[in-house]
Amino acid sequence: MPDDSALSPDPPHPARQLAEDHYYAALDLVLEGHHEQAVEEYKRAVAADPKFTDALHGLSRALQDLHRFDEAIEVSKQISEIDPDDILAHTSLSILYQKKGMVPEAEAEGNKARVLGWKQQLKKGIG
Repeated sequence: MPDDSALSPDPPHPARQLAEDHYYAALDLVLEGHHEQAVEEYKRAVAADPKFTDALHGLSRALQDLHRFDEAIEVSKQISEIDPDDILAHTSLSILYQKKGMVPEAEAEGNKARVLGWKQQLKKGIG
């Protein structure tokens, strides 16, 4: 009898599963309009898996919706440190800087996002 264990995916790491549980709870809270509670769930997700960029993006957006721009900027910077090629992190930073009236910083981050987008398009065209 063939060994099917090689075909089945590995179960998720317990920390990642916990992070995802908190992440999905946060998404539900956002949909219900409970942004403060969503922020706490996103923070729990990130505590369980600090490199879980989806949770970091959600946290940044929830903070933005609460007009907590400085905190959202720090979270978006954290994303770009984890993944320098994350276009959304740079786009978020651009928007957040604009909301704070920091035009040169906003333009710089917007330019980074555009360049990354072009690079990704070129890779798709070549590949």
